[in-house]
Amino acid sequence: MEKINAAVEQALIDKKWMKHALLLADKAAALDEIPVGAVLVKDEQIVAEGWNISIANHDACGHAEIRVLREGGQVLKNYRLIDCTLYVTLEPCPMCAGALVHARVKRVVYGAGDYKTGAGGSVFNLLCHDKLNHKIDVTAGVLAEQCAEKISAFFKRRRKEKKQLKKLQSNQA
Repeated sequence: MEKINAAVEQALIDKKWMKHALLLADKAAALDEIPVGAVLVKDEQIVAEGWNISIANHDACGHAEIRVLREGGQVLKNYRLIDCTLYVTLEPCPMCAGALVHARVKRVVYGAGDYKTGAGGSVFNLLCHDKLNHKIDVTAGVLAEQCAEKISAFFKRRRKEKKQLKKLQSNQA
């Protein structure tokens, strides 16, 4: 019974922090970035938070997770983020997964799976790979629908904008 209660309590905590990550994803969307948000938590306290800024900063490494790891290292005065949990709205890519392993993050909780470049089990499994020196506990699919919808809406809007621009350009030709 205690295990069930602990699991239910952890699920509620995970939803709470994923809702926070979704709010951070809105900050990315407001900048016309892919709406991904991340929050790093230790002992139920926010250590760092971030959102994607790759497009605006012309930075392939401007992912929410990388920004959070950088800030978290500064806050904790250590590049190793021992006993921290990262909540992120989209499954980490290989770059971010590798950085999370190097940072020794204890746990990653993600919302939407990334079936093109996901490295938390969808395409690759770098977060818990047997040959790596650190394995991260992964919880997938927390508020997955809300997370996926936010990203889908972004790309749907972008495709529509590109189509309208193409139409406008062909009308001007």
